[in-house]
Parts: sequence; structure tokens; C-alpha cells
Amino acid sequence: MNETIYAYLEKTGPVFCLDIGSGTQDGLLALPGVNFDNWPRFILPSPARRILCRIEKATQAKQAIWLYGGNMGGGFTQAVLKHLSAGLACFATQEAAKAICDNPQKVQKMGIVFAEHCPAQALPLHLSDFSPEFWQTFLTSLDLPMPAITVAAAQDHGFCLSGNRTFRMQIWNDLLSQHNRLPDWIYHEVPSPLTRLAALQAATGGPVADTGTSALLAFLCDSGILKRSFATGITLVNAGNTHTLAALIFQGNVCGLYEQHTGLLDKAKLDADLHDFRLGWLPCEQVQKAMGHGTVYGTRPEEAGGFEPTYFTGPRREQFAGLGQFINPLGDMMVAGCFGLLYGLSLAANPPTNLTDNSHAHGCL
Repeated sequence: MNETIYAYLEKTGPVFCLDIGSGTQDGLLALPGVNFDNWPRFILPSPARRILCRIEKATQAKQAIWLYGGNMGGGFTQAVLKHLSAGLACFATQEAAKAICDNPQKVQKMGIVFAEHCPAQALPLHLSDFSPEFWQTFLTSLDLPMPAITVAAAQDHGFCLSGNRTFRMQIWNDLLSQHNRLPDWIYHEVPSPLTRLAALQAATGGPVADTGTSALLAFLCDSGILKRSFATGITLVNAGNTHTLAALIFQGNVCGLYEQHTGLLDKAKLDADLHDFRLGWLPCEQVQKAMGHGTVYGTRPEEAGGFEPTYFTGPRREQFAGLGQFINPLGDMMVAGCFGLLYGLSLAANPPTNLTDNSHAHGCL
């Protein structure tokens, strides 16, 4: 672990990093004065999956449900639809319903009834990506210190009444056009369209980022990969449980992004997409026509070359074996995004003075 990270922890105190995916939520408690190999880490079911399980139990028990709380990941939506198709009632506050869809008319067309108070006999289900009470109890039960800072990541499509895939790519495009340095993609003030991240920050009280940002920062924790990006452009691919994100990187900075649903990809399809993506020949519309999110491109320096060196991480990477080199950032793939968040925070707190060469690689883990 680089001294820059340890110095950051000595200044801030314990930092809790949480990377919230569709299947799991992955936590890391970074402790000052403790070697990073001994930092506690946790792989738990995602909040959306826990809600899904509770809805399924209510369906089996033929019990109505009431969703309240705030915006969060909507990975439980199919369970809601099955509950409704079984002839059972689903009520929701208007705020909680945003976890399913931003458009209230579409929510009502699904059969969900808006109710600001829990109807009689309905099972109340609180929606939130982060529960301070849960984590406080969890850490206390293990005799672990409370964090001074909590930094968390979740995927946010942004508030959009229609076409959220297009809107998500617009968010990436805005970031890329404003600054292509990844640590700057960690939000201390969340833009108003990012309603899920805003709700997450309100619960954690700390910085937040998209899970795509945390994954890309995780790659750059590896000093070898970071240094390679100064010799030539590279391609980084995170094969997540639900989404696959690829990025073109040169000198540690982002030159382009590609995002598709993992379940819609096989090895040949991703290989073809990455080939065209590296060349800048894969238009956003083509990916969206294939039901993906799309592509965005930034500045492409000539000296970056063809971005051919390719590195993979993520829980679904095995289905793409042979398309690139597999890596485990710091030896632990499942909490790689947590290490990425910590790396980004430390660089943001102590930015390198020279971004034109690989001297800033001293900041990696």
C-alpha cells in the first residue's frame, strides 16, 4: 500500500467504502495504522436483493406490500410485477416509487397504488441503499470503529421520464467533456439529475460515485496497469453481474466509455464491440439498438495508439476469457471498487502536480 493512502487515512481516520451492485454490496473498512491486507471487508446481498426476497415471501404469503422510504436500486422490480400478477396489492409512496420508475404514470399503469401511509394488513418495506442503523449495529457487533468518512458507489440512470439509457450516456458524456480525470468523478456535491446518488449521499453523509467510476479507479490501483497507460492507450473492462462497462484509458485518463447489459453479451459479441469501440467506430445508437446503454468518446490523442492492451475484472469476466488479461486489484476482485473509491479520494485530497507523465503513479495502491 502506498504511503499516500496511509497518510490520507492518518489525516481522516477510518474510511468505510461501500460498492453497491445488483447482486451484492461490497464493503471495506480502511483503518489507519493497519496494513491493508488486514482491513475488514464484507460481501453481502445487495439492498435491492434483500427487498426482492422480502417481496417474494409476501407473495407466497398472499400479503399486500407497501413500499416507503426513498430512491434506491430497482433490482426488485420483477418481484413487484410478479406480486401484482398474482392478484396481490402493491402500495407505494411517490418517493419510494422512483426506485421503480421516475414516471408516476408508468408506475400506476403497472398496478401500483400510491399511498403515503401504510394501508391496513400491508407489509411495510423500507427502501434505501444505505441504512446507517444496520451498518452501525453490524460494525459494533464486530468491535470495529465507526468510520470518519463513508464513501459509497451505486449505478444511477438519473431522473428521466423516458429513455433512461440515453440519459445515462448523457451523464457520462457530461463528465467526459468537463474533465477526464477519474478522481474528479467522485461527487462531493451530487448533480440534481442523479436522484439515486443524492438519496445515497443523504443517508451516508459522504462522497458518492457511480459504480462504473469505482470499477475504473480499481484498475488504476494496480501500478503496472497505470504505468502501462502512459506507454500506450489501454482498454479496461468490468464485467459486472448486470452491466459491462469498458473504458479507453490513456495516461490514467478516460478517452471513451462503452456500456452494455452483460446478459446480452457473449464472447464474440463483446469482442466485435470492443474492436470497433477502440477505433472509435462504435456509435452510441448501434449499442442502444442492441438494448445497451451506448458509447461516448472524448479526446483521443494520437500517441495513445489502438488501445489494444486489455484488462478484465468483475464477477462475470469468465464468460469473456481470452479477450484480455484478468486482474484482481490488490488480490481481491469483489472489493476492487472499494479500493478504487479509496484511491480516488486519496488522489482528490492530494492531487499530483504533473499529469503529463507517469510520475503521478506514486499515488496508486
